[in-house]
Amino acid sequence: MSEFKSTLNKKAVALKYDESKNTSPVIVASGMGYTAEKIVELANESGIPVYEDNSLATILTQLELGSQIPEELYQAIVDIYLYFLDYVPGKQNSIMKESLEETETETEEEETIKEETVE
Repeated sequence: MSEFKSTLNKKAVALKYDESKNTSPVIVASGMGYTAEKIVELANESGIPVYEDNSLATILTQLELGSQIPEELYQAIVDIYLYFLDYVPGKQNSIMKESLEETETETEEEETIKEETVE
């Protein structure tokens, strides 16, 4: 897959939770492609932890900016927050590593399927 196509397939969502204002996290940034890359880049530069889950990002990018996370997604978001309770900057935790490995495997399988379809 070309770098351009890889960029187009990226998705990112930034969440913020302020229990004094909201009952659940709020989407404060969302985007695909170049915008997704910038969201992740800014998070990394600001020391904000990044969690990779392509399926969840796909769902969250469909929600409106400023909207709260719907109840149906609470468990997925809680799992991410629990993951970050153990977050250490610069250290790749096992959950993220497993998620990255799954994503890489899925991407390789998708590329293989696309290559087979093209031929």
